[in-house]
Amino acid sequence: MSFSRALLWARLPAGRQAGHRAAICSALRPHFGPFPGVLGQVSVLATASSSASGGSKIPNTSLFVPLTVKPQGPSADGDVGAELTRPLDKNEVKKVLDKFYKRKEIQKLGADYGLDARLFHQAFISFRNYIMQSHSLDVDIHIVLNDICFGAAHADDLFPFFLRHAKQIFPVLDCKDDLRKISDLRIPPNWYPDARAMQRKIIFHSGPTNSGKTYHAIQKYFSAKSGVYCGPLKLLAHEIFEKSNAAGVPCDLVTGEERVTVQPNGKQASHVSCTVEMCSVTTPYEVAVIDEIQMIRDPARGWAWTRALLGLCAEEVHLCGEPAAIDLVMELMYTTGEEVEVRDYKRLTPISVLDHALESLDNLRPGDCIVCFSKNDIYSVSRQIEIRGLESAVIYGSLPPGTKLAQAKKFNDPNDPCKILVATDAIGMGLNFIRRIIFYSLIKPSINEKGERELEPITTSQALQIAGRAGRFSSRFKEGEVTTMNHEDLSLLKEILKRPVDPIRAAGLHPTAEQIEMFAYHLPDATLSNLIDIFVDFSQVDGQYFVCNMDDFKFSAELIQHIPLSLRVRYVFCTAPINKKQPFVCSSLLQFARQYSRNEPLTFAWLRRYIKWPLLPPKNIKDLMDLEAVHDVLDLYLWLSYRFMDMFPDASLIRDLQKELDGIIQDGVHNITKLIKMSETHKLLNLEGFPSGSQSRLSGTLKSQARRTRGTKALGSKATEPPSPDAGELSLASRLVQQGLLTPDMLKQLEKEWMTQQTEHNKEKTESGTHPKGTRRKKKEPDSD
Repeated sequence: MSFSRALLWARLPAGRQAGHRAAICSALRPHFGPFPGVLGQVSVLATASSSASGGSKIPNTSLFVPLTVKPQGPSADGDVGAELTRPLDKNEVKKVLDKFYKRKEIQKLGADYGLDARLFHQAFISFRNYIMQSHSLDVDIHIVLNDICFGAAHADDLFPFFLRHAKQIFPVLDCKDDLRKISDLRIPPNWYPDARAMQRKIIFHSGPTNSGKTYHAIQKYFSAKSGVYCGPLKLLAHEIFEKSNAAGVPCDLVTGEERVTVQPNGKQASHVSCTVEMCSVTTPYEVAVIDEIQMIRDPARGWAWTRALLGLCAEEVHLCGEPAAIDLVMELMYTTGEEVEVRDYKRLTPISVLDHALESLDNLRPGDCIVCFSKNDIYSVSRQIEIRGLESAVIYGSLPPGTKLAQAKKFNDPNDPCKILVATDAIGMGLNFIRRIIFYSLIKPSINEKGERELEPITTSQALQIAGRAGRFSSRFKEGEVTTMNHEDLSLLKEILKRPVDPIRAAGLHPTAEQIEMFAYHLPDATLSNLIDIFVDFSQVDGQYFVCNMDDFKFSAELIQHIPLSLRVRYVFCTAPINKKQPFVCSSLLQFARQYSRNEPLTFAWLRRYIKWPLLPPKNIKDLMDLEAVHDVLDLYLWLSYRFMDMFPDASLIRDLQKELDGIIQDGVHNITKLIKMSETHKLLNLEGFPSGSQSRLSGTLKSQARRTRGTKALGSKATEPPSPDAGELSLASRLVQQGLLTPDMLKQLEKEWMTQQTEHNKEKTESGTHPKGTRRKKKEPDSD
């Protein structure tokens, strides 16, 4: 039947059209392609089950972002469907579509193809808009709609066209099986063929802190012909780098932001010390050391330890860590066919939990370390120590490595007057002169595997890790002591330390750039953040593994989504380690990506202008925090410079600039109590803007104390108990004492401090009133406070 004869079909009555439909379809197919109409319904239904999504895991369809399919405008060839049949009555078509939507059989058939109720509804709305708003439709769907309107076909005949449209707006429906294969994270050992090609010897050095386990592994590293050390922190990588070269073993350094080669000709040394993320899984070594192997369970970074454990090409792999990781490591090595030798170590020096809390900072002794879990607590404690005429060193996470080392050296120096350390829980970097660990609080903010922030008591593993820093075999303090600041916390600390450490159940995994690129091939219009969501949702893992939390990656992906970058470049930018709580660091990542997209190199001169160099020494805590953020930005530049050398060409100049900035920050931290005094004293103690009266002036301090002690009475408590009904009638101080958030002794101490300041304030007021009218008092020197 020729195409010209097919045009005569439009003049046939509706009943006869259906009889000739097969012939017309055959005639139109060469001109318009496949015709999935009513004749194909049987085959469509027959293949429904085979096309349905495989696997037992039901995908989270809320992650499927619908694409926009624009209605068709007027065609240059005219409305062929209308010429073959007749123009469609839009009112009748709307009735047909509504009937189609309500059909239970159609909804069930859609579910077989992965269209749950949500996707089915979204797809239908888009499909209906497309039909109703198009000036002309494809000839196949026009003919079917015409047949249905005249009773020559059933509404169900629309399903093939509806499904075709659904796959256009949800392309994931058309490639689910391929996506499942790409995101199949089962059997990770097979990802590392070089390591599987050799028979490795796995040696697990198991023991608590200060047991000598890492020392023995490092000695084996030093004596090997070639080796790699994989540490959790840049400072630890630096420490092994320095020790190795000092011992006459040439060793290179590799971290995310730094590469140091010790050979004069630039040739790689036989040994390398690196952060665990940077280790090579293709370079052969005689000995590899993986430190803190228990971090294989870390929700964000665990994948790096998994990669090192399964992928390092070393004849001997030495693992150092907690006994809690032994069972998991043995299970993982069983899948690789490698045996694990466990060497147990005992603590070299005794450690005891005291029966009394510190109660007051007046009871501090040389060698004490107060561990805080918030920066505000560090500032507050440092200020109170300074008031008592003592000097303290300060170490917390956002300080530059050089500043941390300088503060540690200051504390370790027996000739330095600084004998007290105030630090966060990251106190394991060469701090060998701690006599007593004092927990300022037992509540620590944490991020769970779902990316949710939690406030809970520290775990047994964390408590042991921190407490174990007291008393070192190589220091003058041979016996360690542990206690708490508040008496109420002491029983909880003892209970935490007595509990057995839960064994580690699973190791972290992370999608590679290649896997995400393959995902993007199938879903070219999806954003990188959406690709990650779908990948994690589709991923399949063995019971011994989990997919690491990727919220930080997604945060960066959404931040730079609007900037035109290739997928691989975008992926690299998103893996850059940034502190998303620092607005300046986040805006710098955005600016760096924008410059890159314009193909404009980020030169030394450009970066100096961007950070407004030169920078002044900090005058208050806010200035210090701003300088820390600038240091992080320079770290970000250096990190990117090793991935995009042509676009970030001035790494050596930026490193010199960073060292200069580190010195400025060191001076600021050295004078941190003065900075706190200038900016935070009134804010923390809330001494400004209140009417006279001790209760009102003490309220800010009481709230600060309450925040510090909140939740430490009951194990696992995430929130304090609500106040009693009559609590509103009591003063704030009475309520906090009643709830156990303050002790009477703490209240007396606060009142004493306030009375002292009140006396000084009244004295100043009296003195200022004795000056003759019209004269001005000499301004107090900043140091006079």
